[in-house]
Amino acid sequence: MTLIDLFEETHSSLTVNKVRTGLTMLGIVIGIGSVIAMISIGQGAQGTIEANIQSIGSNLLLVMPGAQRGAGVQVSAGRGSAQTLTQEDADAISKEVTDANAVAPEVSRRYQVTARGTNTNTQVVGTVAAYPSVRNIEIEEGSFVTDSNVRALSRVAVIGPTVLTDLFGEGANAIGQTIRINKVDFKIIGVTKAKGGSGFGSQDDMIFVPLSTAQRFLAGDTYVTTISVQAKDQESMPAIQQQINDLLLSRHNIIPPQTADFSILNQADIVATAASITNTFTILLGAIAGISLVVGGIGIMNMMLTTVTERTREIGLRKAIGAKRKDISTQFLAESVTLTFVGGVIGVLFGWGVSLLVAQFAGIATSISWSAVALAFGVSAGIGILFGYYPARRAAGLNPIEALRYE
Repeated sequence: MTLIDLFEETHSSLTVNKVRTGLTMLGIVIGIGSVIAMISIGQGAQGTIEANIQSIGSNLLLVMPGAQRGAGVQVSAGRGSAQTLTQEDADAISKEVTDANAVAPEVSRRYQVTARGTNTNTQVVGTVAAYPSVRNIEIEEGSFVTDSNVRALSRVAVIGPTVLTDLFGEGANAIGQTIRINKVDFKIIGVTKAKGGSGFGSQDDMIFVPLSTAQRFLAGDTYVTTISVQAKDQESMPAIQQQINDLLLSRHNIIPPQTADFSILNQADIVATAASITNTFTILLGAIAGISLVVGGIGIMNMMLTTVTERTREIGLRKAIGAKRKDISTQFLAESVTLTFVGGVIGVLFGWGVSLLVAQFAGIATSISWSAVALAFGVSAGIGILFGYYPARRAAGLNPIEALRYE
């Protein structure tokens, strides 16, 4: 049997009953489309999470207060609420860790904020002038908190665009306006550029005030909740992390490192952890969607077994005039693979379309990779061979005399 004969016979066999062929192919289309869509959603989520983590700063180390519970164990769930880090710790890091580009201590807490009869509940961050460079914040209008504001305990504030909209309305001019935080009036001196949300909270929905002012009028103490340290480059981050760890252990008079009352989060480790979680999530989504591929494969096997039964006399006639077992099995296997291949092509287009619709209307980022498309085609071809082999072998094994007598 030539390749052209094989193609013509396959086309003729599959188009005899178009409805049955289409319904059988639908299982593969839905399965492949689901896999493509789920993997694209998972990869898109991974890219979004990593971008959001990177948006909080470049080459960033976060020093957080909180008692550890043992060797290799992260700090307790109450991390950040403990009072173990001070402004002096931040000053020591800035002075003694020479590879650090900038150090920005902060004290943050949610407060109810009012202005002109409107109110919102948002995060208020008391910090220093180095904060924008450490956390990649840009000013849309006005200016950020300065060192002189910190020294003078100035009651000034820089607000994010979300706070601006909540308190004054979209596009309003808030410079020079007054807001009240915890019954204390603050004058707005700047508005930050929009950055979008992240897993650590949206920086658009924050208010920034001088650190000393926040400690005196809002927190009522001299402790800080986080010390952000920006490294010169990614390669120097492990060394800086070790220097900060040794420095704070010495300053806090802690001998066993396991009993440290602080923890240091490396941005690279956070990104790696997030990537690991989202990869697992993507694999889970793909595996769940892959179940429909198995169902589709079973549908193909069922159709091919039915076809073998219907064409028993044809098979017997072909064998009687000289067709070999190999010719018969190749014929039925080609029909099965063609079903899955065509279904795979339509399924890829279907999954691609679903991903675009999800991104457009649901606001969920998606990312379609060629590896996912190649995987879909590979699985599609594999299903065609796997579930078409038994019907093809059964057809090839029919006795020609018994096949010719079949009614």
